[in-house]
Parts: sequence; C-alpha cells; structure tokens
Amino acid sequence: MSPSNGAAARSRLTRQKEIDASIAAKAEFEYLYDKPYDDKKIVRVAGPFTVESLSPHRVLGVDENDELIDSFKEDGAEYGAKQSFPQMILENLKTAGVQQAHKEDKITFTALTPWPGDLVCAEGRYMEGDTEKRAAIFIGPEFGTVQRADLVAAAREAGDAAFDALIACAFNFEAHTTEFGKLGRIPVLKARMNADLHMAEDLKNTGKGNLFVIFGEPDITLVPEPEGKLRVKVNGVDVFKPQTGEVVSNMLVYRHRL
Repeated sequence: MSPSNGAAARSRLTRQKEIDASIAAKAEFEYLYDKPYDDKKIVRVAGPFTVESLSPHRVLGVDENDELIDSFKEDGAEYGAKQSFPQMILENLKTAGVQQAHKEDKITFTALTPWPGDLVCAEGRYMEGDTEKRAAIFIGPEFGTVQRADLVAAAREAGDAAFDALIACAFNFEAHTTEFGKLGRIPVLKARMNADLHMAEDLKNTGKGNLFVIFGEPDITLVPEPEGKLRVKVNGVDVFKPQTGEVVSNMLVYRHRL
C-alpha cells in the first residue's frame, strides 16, 4: 500500500469513528431484553408470531452500461412473459385450468388467446359437450381487491362481445362480489388464485396444483330455536357445469347451532 493510500484509509477510519460517536450521542435508544422476568399480573393476549410478506416490487434488468433493458426490443418472448403479470397468469391458467368442487366439473381450455378489451384480457375456449364455447377472462390486480363494479363492467363487456361466460381470476374479492353471479345470460364465475402465483416465475408450471379455484357463497337459512338460539341451515352451493353450461345447486344440509 502506498503512503497516500494508507493516509486516505486512516482518514476514512477516523471520519467513520466520528460519525459513529455522533450517532451514539444523539440517537434515541431503548433496551431489548433477551430473557425478561415473568410477570404473572400481566395478561398475555398473543403468543410469539412472525410477519411474512411478499414484496410488491419487480426487479428490472439492466445491461452492461447500467441502462434499463427495454422489454419491447427483446427478441426472446420468455423475458417479456416474466415481466408481464397478465401474461404469467394466462400461461398458468392455460395449463392448470379452473378447478371446482368436483373433478368432473373442471374447466379445461382448448385454447387461450389474448383479447383486446378494456377489462377482458383473453378469450378462453372450452368444450360444452360437443360444442365449443367462449369464456371471457378477467384478471384482477396483482396486489389489490376486485370490486363488484369491476365484475359488472367486465360482464357487460363480455356480453357485448358475445362471450358465453365470464371467468374472473383474482387473489382477493370484495365481499359484495359474492352476490353477483350472473348478468343477463352471462354467468360470472369467480376463481380465486393461489398465492403461489406471486412466485410463479420461480415455480414449475406442471398444471397439477389448484392454482385457480371457483368459489361461491352457500345459500343459508336461519332457523329460530328456543332460548334465543339460531340454527344455520346450509341449503346448497351453486356449481357451474361446463358439460351443459348450466349453474345448478349442489344440495347439501349442514346445521350449526348459534
């Protein structure tokens, strides 16, 4: 090490010590106890827990000059697919299909192609018996909740384009969306997306996981009972039959006393 480099290193070390001393003198601090004493007079309302989260940020690629890579100028389609959330969802949707309560009611797409709509982003084709049907695909936000108004607008767009059904795929749905299951002749199917799709770029797309599952609110009846109690009777859950295109009530009875 040359004398000039050694002097510079000592100067930086001295400067860093001054900064550390300034922080130690002026910064706020608190004590952390590794093994605190047990106080029986204090009521614990929660046990140890951890907080986990997925980062809402995407990593942008840079070239050798630290310039952002323009994905539209890339020749390879793989790079563009990794940067586009809807493209990634459609790729997995085409492979996995849409699951329901029974395996025979699974919606399997024979084709899934992009659609130039405002809310409808793809056209999915599936078989209804021997007839091919068209489903409009609506994809909710990557980090957010689908509102009822979004489903209504998407269903109108699907009806104007003569689709046979609307499949809304999202991680979260607003509570009031459960009351909206049909617009005119267009059935609205709400498919909850598996949280694994947040990391789909790092997972193998085998089509075996339940990545898209249609859910529905059950039809219930409250039955009064003596002593002010209530009995909840579950009458059934509506299920879409892709073989016939009908929405039928899957009857079941479950009682729970309140």
